[in-house]
Amino acid sequence: MAVLASLTRFPSSSSSFSTNARHLFFLYPSSSSSIKLRFNLFSFQKPSRSSLASMSSSSSSSSSPKHSAQSPPLEEKTTAPYGSWKSPITADIVSGASKRLGGTAVDSRGRLIWLESRPNESGGVLVVEGEKEAIDITPKEFAVRTLTQEYGGGAFRISSDDQLVFSNYKDQRLYKQHILLPKDSSPKPITPDYGSPAVTYADGVFDSRFNRYLTVREDGRQDSSNPITTIVEVNLSGGDTLEEPKVLVSGNDFYAFPRLDPKCERLAWIEWTHPNMPWDKAQLWVGYISDSGIIDKRVCVAGCDPEYVESPTEPKWSPRGELFFVTDRKNGFWNIHKWIESTNEVVSVYPLDGEFAKPLWVFGTNSYEIIECSEEKNIIACSYRQKGKSYLGILDDSKGSCSLLDIPLTDYDNITLGNQCLYVEGASAVLPPSVAKVTLDQHKMEALSSEIVWSSSPDVLKYEAFFSVPDLIEFPTEVPGQNAYAYFYPPTNPLYNASMEEKPPLLVKSHGGPTAESRGSLNLNIQYWTSRGWAFVDVNYGGSTGYGREYRERLLRRWGIVDVDDCCGCAKYLVSSGKADVKRLCISGGSAGGYTTLAALAFRDVFKAGASLYGVADLKMLKEEGHKFESRYIDNLVGEEKDFYERSPINFVDRFSCPIILFQGLEDKVVTPDQSRKIYQALKQKGLPVALVEYEGEQHGFRKAANIKYTLEQQMVFFARVVGGFQVADDINPLKIDNFDTSSDAS
Repeated sequence: MAVLASLTRFPSSSSSFSTNARHLFFLYPSSSSSIKLRFNLFSFQKPSRSSLASMSSSSSSSSSPKHSAQSPPLEEKTTAPYGSWKSPITADIVSGASKRLGGTAVDSRGRLIWLESRPNESGGVLVVEGEKEAIDITPKEFAVRTLTQEYGGGAFRISSDDQLVFSNYKDQRLYKQHILLPKDSSPKPITPDYGSPAVTYADGVFDSRFNRYLTVREDGRQDSSNPITTIVEVNLSGGDTLEEPKVLVSGNDFYAFPRLDPKCERLAWIEWTHPNMPWDKAQLWVGYISDSGIIDKRVCVAGCDPEYVESPTEPKWSPRGELFFVTDRKNGFWNIHKWIESTNEVVSVYPLDGEFAKPLWVFGTNSYEIIECSEEKNIIACSYRQKGKSYLGILDDSKGSCSLLDIPLTDYDNITLGNQCLYVEGASAVLPPSVAKVTLDQHKMEALSSEIVWSSSPDVLKYEAFFSVPDLIEFPTEVPGQNAYAYFYPPTNPLYNASMEEKPPLLVKSHGGPTAESRGSLNLNIQYWTSRGWAFVDVNYGGSTGYGREYRERLLRRWGIVDVDDCCGCAKYLVSSGKADVKRLCISGGSAGGYTTLAALAFRDVFKAGASLYGVADLKMLKEEGHKFESRYIDNLVGEEKDFYERSPINFVDRFSCPIILFQGLEDKVVTPDQSRKIYQALKQKGLPVALVEYEGEQHGFRKAANIKYTLEQQMVFFARVVGGFQVADDINPLKIDNFDTSSDAS
């Protein structure tokens, strides 16, 4: 580590944390009971939070020190200033606590298979054998991850006869492996070696009719900045010579969700064209496959009718060959629809002002599953978002009804159909990202039981007494009659109280995307703040997803205005509600959220300090240097050329008026280090308290545990010193703040 004034750099050797997280496949034996949490749902009564913690602790094999999560009697609480409370949720726990999930599937035996990322792993791979433990099925020299459209997703697929095809991170080639063969059966490449990872693949399906694999391909051999995206076929027949994949569908800028019907006679897919993003406008097509394997006829199912502005997504064929998909036509919400092929009509399965899908940032999302179908009805397991809350349910299209399921999770992602059960990815305010196995009754309409079969952080439940459970709040915006939403986390610590006269400092988070959504599920980063006596609010400003098209489109041509106004308005709303100290309002964000943070600090005077993590400061540079998927995204968000200049904080550094700390990766190609350095130098010359931390080996987003820890701790200390008026309880060596410290104050 080298320290240059208050500009701090961390070399890549500062941590053994792997920069490129390795992704591994696992088999989950049906007889396993290693980390299951069981819930009897006949009475729809969930166990108490303390019993959850007890079950988690008893099943954990962690060797880390145990911290009691039991609250002491009220009279034992210590009165201390907000922000100064001591908490067992340390920065070490936050930076190294969790694994990540990259998708789930079920094999022919009904066993769950999941893709797991272990960010703390360095060196070899742990293989645990035995009937009651998870089994690695990816050899240690492979890592499952695709870089298609930069954000990846859809990196693997399991066939009905247990063939596995996956994308290997290092060379981005596709490999085939049979998961039931002996362990020495290594993966075999099925796509050519081009000498570099210039060609990537994602979101594939098996075609048993022609023994091939149909997948989205992004080909950057001619122009890496503008790769050609197509749907191609990859031969699975084997042989010594690998064939060049054949193009099946081409001509548009982007493709996703290639999906075959049960007879492999029709292929559905999503496509879209610049300057649109897939949530702006897209099209759903169906192609008819000839006896020679080519598409000789195609029809546009959705997105071509000028009467509707829509963005169809997630096509799926039922076992009877009916096509279902999600689109936001008519009511402006992503609802499940069905295609009537004979008349080329689209009908809504269950109209609702709720979102049954998410924006297509990554491939392979699976928001619903068709459980059963007949001539009389279709039964569909689904999840949806409505006004900041998640719901899990079973749709019966014959009755037009949706029966809600009650399981321990309250925030849902992907759903995978198992044998008489569902595997649901999700979390809750007190449970980290998990997979729940939901056993259904014989009618497949109700849940008999639920058990957690995978957890990203099974040990964190021992800190449950320190968790702040968020309140969903609705607050007025600058537009009369128009409201926005946020999750407010009050300061929570069973060991401390503050005086009745004091209001807590508030940290406002502006999420990234910006077309994304903050959710009220467990986030240890947030709990780090609240358990120390900070109030925290996660704002879903206008432009966020989860609230329908009208809400999403509030940001069109107004990025840097609506998001900034809503973050400021939320802070002022909490002050007026008596929940925050007006003199200690801070804001933080990363990437696009970092842009909102910097814009709020440059163009408004609500906040007293801020932290930007690899935040966008120059909109024009972002537009010029963006990758293909997002290269026209910013056009719709900003507007005219003059707006790019007028809304870029880097052009108005003289307007900053409060302390700022900046964190930047030196290998970041999305937001280059020059942007942070220019702001740092300008604030330093202006005499404002400022600090800049630069990390070697980090790109757009920090992966190394040591850097994540340092970023979190230094934000806390920075805010405490410049606006807090309190001493943090943790033993943290503060970095030097320009225009604030003398040479002896910090190192």
